[in-house]
Amino acid sequence: MRPDKHTYPVNGAGLGLRRAFIGSLADQIPDQIDFMEVAPENWIDVGGRYGYLFREITEKVPFVCHGLSLNIGGPAPLDEAFVKRIGEFLNNHHIQYYSEHLSYCADEGHLYDLMPIPFTKEAIDYVTARIRRVQDILGRRIAMENVSYYAAPGQEMPEIEFINAVLEKADCDLLLDVNNIHVNSINHGYDAVEFLKSLPGERIAYAHIAGHYVEAEDLRVDTHGSDVIDPVWKLLHIAYEHFGVFPTLLERDFNIPPMDSLLSEVDQIKLIQKQHTNQQDKEAQHA
Repeated sequence: MRPDKHTYPVNGAGLGLRRAFIGSLADQIPDQIDFMEVAPENWIDVGGRYGYLFREITEKVPFVCHGLSLNIGGPAPLDEAFVKRIGEFLNNHHIQYYSEHLSYCADEGHLYDLMPIPFTKEAIDYVTARIRRVQDILGRRIAMENVSYYAAPGQEMPEIEFINAVLEKADCDLLLDVNNIHVNSINHGYDAVEFLKSLPGERIAYAHIAGHYVEAEDLRVDTHGSDVIDPVWKLLHIAYEHFGVFPTLLERDFNIPPMDSLLSEVDQIKLIQKQHTNQQDKEAQHA
C-alpha cells in the first residue's frame, strides 16, 4: 500500500528524546538531529515543566512514536481505549508516525519486559488481526519492530519467516532495528546479513541503531546502554547498500553520555547516509 518505497514518514538521522537532556534541546535543536522519537506512554497527560518542554520541542522538529505497551502479541484482549488515547496523542502533537514491538508485554498484568511471540502459524493469524485493528482505529499505517529475544518457545518456523508473514498479512510497515539483528544472530546462530537482506525493504518506515552488552561470547543483551559497535555500523552500511538510504534513529536509554557524545553517533549515521546517497546518485547517473 505504500505508494513509493522511498516515501518515509521522516528523513535523515534521529535521536530518541530522553528527560535527562530535554532541557538542553528546548531552546535549540542541534542541526544534525532531523527527527526525534518518544514512547507515548511516557508522555501522555504529562503536564508542568516537562509537558511544556515537550511541546516546545515537538514544534521545532518532526517526531515519531515508538510504543512500549500495545501488547500486540499478548493473550489479553486488545486495549482499544488505550489505542484511541495513542491516536489522540499523535494528533495533538502532530506526530508523524507510530511503531511498536513485535512482541508481548502483558497478560492480566504488565510484565515490564518484551516477551517473544511464538513463531507459529496460529500466532501469525492472531497478531495480524490485532495489528489490522490498531491500524483501523488509528486510521493510519503502523510499523512493527523486529525485536531481540533470548528464547523461542513453541517455535515452528524461522524468525525471518514469521516476521515477513506478519508484515505481509497485516499489510503494515517495518521498523528495522539493526542492532537487534546483530544481537539475535549471535544469540541464535544465524547469518545477520542473510537475515537483513531477506526482509522486505519496501516496508521499511525507519530504523533504529543502538548499543548492547556483551554477556558472553555467545550471548548479547540488548540494553541501549552503550555506544554502537563496529559490526552494527557495518550492518547499517549493508542495509543502505541493499535497500537504499532510509531514516535512522539512535537509541540510548541507559548510561546516557553528554549530548556531544550522542551527537557524534548521530553524525556517524548522517555520514554513512551521505556516503551511500552519493554512491547511489553516481550509479543512477551511469545507469
